[in-house]
Amino acid sequence: MNNHPILLVEDREADAYLLQHTFQRAGITTPLQIVTDGQMAIDYLAGSGKFSDREQFPLPGLVLLDLKLPYVMGMDVLAWIRLQPSLKRLIVIILSGSINESDIVRAYDLGVNAFLVKPSDLDTFADICKALKLFWLTHNKSAADLLEVR
Repeated sequence: MNNHPILLVEDREADAYLLQHTFQRAGITTPLQIVTDGQMAIDYLAGSGKFSDREQFPLPGLVLLDLKLPYVMGMDVLAWIRLQPSLKRLIVIILSGSINESDIVRAYDLGVNAFLVKPSDLDTFADICKALKLFWLTHNKSAADLLEVR
């Protein structure tokens, strides 16, 4: 696994707690940074304001992005990410309660790497986290990994 943190963009405290719990169950030890709205996600990724200290707030290797967020919606955050030359290869996974077909299509049109629907039961959520660990955090070679080698 790489050393880059995961940025969770989630406004619901209960969902963030559930994800942290299922990460532990899945054996995911990658540091998790949490922001609670879309503007905070943009500020974090841009390294602006209170997120300017890259020692404390390093660039993530993966973003888990909810769609329905305060201030800036998830789709707008995704669109912003894909317009940034330094972030356009960042792995972004939508993790949303939405199963709206138009949301799924639009997310892929904007360049999301995967679209996951939040499950209603803990066992399925744990399965998703195990798959996330195995594929995205263990076997996948990301642009962030390549930058470490150089």
